[in-house]
Amino acid sequence: MFDLKSVESLLPSRYRDRLDEAVEVLTLLKEIRDPRVLLSLGPSGLRGLVWKRGKQGVPTKVPASHSAHFDFTYPADQPEMQSLYQRAKQGQWDSDMLPWQTSVDPENPEVPLIPDNFIGWDELQAAGIRLTEKEKRGLLHSVTAWMLSQFLHGEQGALFAAAQVTEAVQFFDGKLYGATQVMDEGRHVEVFHRYLTEKLGKLYQVNDNLFVIIDALMADGRWDLKFLGMQIMVEGLALGAFGVVYKLTKEPLLKQLLKMVIQDEARHVHYGVLALRNHIRSELTERERSEREDWALEVALLMRNRFMAYEVFEEWGEGKLSREQWRHMVSHAPGMVQFRQVMFSRLVPNLREIGLMSPRILPRYEEAGLLQYFTGLSADKLSGEDLVRSLDGVS
Repeated sequence: MFDLKSVESLLPSRYRDRLDEAVEVLTLLKEIRDPRVLLSLGPSGLRGLVWKRGKQGVPTKVPASHSAHFDFTYPADQPEMQSLYQRAKQGQWDSDMLPWQTSVDPENPEVPLIPDNFIGWDELQAAGIRLTEKEKRGLLHSVTAWMLSQFLHGEQGALFAAAQVTEAVQFFDGKLYGATQVMDEGRHVEVFHRYLTEKLGKLYQVNDNLFVIIDALMADGRWDLKFLGMQIMVEGLALGAFGVVYKLTKEPLLKQLLKMVIQDEARHVHYGVLALRNHIRSELTERERSEREDWALEVALLMRNRFMAYEVFEEWGEGKLSREQWRHMVSHAPGMVQFRQVMFSRLVPNLREIGLMSPRILPRYEEAGLLQYFTGLSADKLSGEDLVRSLDGVS
């Protein structure tokens, strides 16, 4: 009988890691149960996971296809979106007003970017990796830079997606709001890039799995899937991730930056809920709704299971431990466990609110350990200001 582990043991470590990577990609594809979802994500998976288009050091051209929806009657057709548009105009802020003069030492243990227990040091030691205190500070610096780099890349995807959905959305009040989100996303790209380059001095390439999701959303011609993917999935998960770092960091500039971004992002997810709630419940066939329900779950699992910071592994661990050992450490690191939990506490209630958590799909969420977040508040019930107050422990 063929034994993959036995074959791996005969290979040099570099080739074992390449084999592990290939097996991981095949496992990912095998986990996608709905063939329609596989068809939707497959070409992007090939570009991102196999061809590594996001890591070639050159601009990436994604074949976008969608219809721009014009309405020359300019109707006032969505009162809730009009209200959100008013809030968005009032909520605009100037990135230059952040305290950029703050001195940031990314390896200062007195003002940590993330706490020491964010990483599973015991797991690394069990794998034979013993780091000095200075090296531990350096690894925490790298992990923070990696997370913020993925935030940056996600915000660039959100910038382009916001431009597309502003064209494609069929509500005129939604177009007006969408224009404010394009501005928000441009500002987020600016502040994350500035913080990474000026304060942390380190910028990582886009994670392959994040590239797959962004690529798939850019290329898909269905306006509601763009909304679902970016406004609900990517923005919703990002909102949870931003909240974790905001709560944990002691670095004042990063904390203030994230506070401002969180308040914008809460509006963005609210926008997605407003745009999709009636559409999914009333305008789609059951087959179309089921496809989007499966797509949302597959992307949720992709986001949960596959962000293993391999870009940091290539810098710190390659040649010292295997990808499998690194993956085990990241999966069990206290900070990363919390990171994944809070991300989904923001996502699942929104999927419930828009009608993509029917009894048919609930057992799979239960199986994945995500159903515990089902009763949480959806974005239309939780403002950015409320979210920041809850993170600060203020009722």
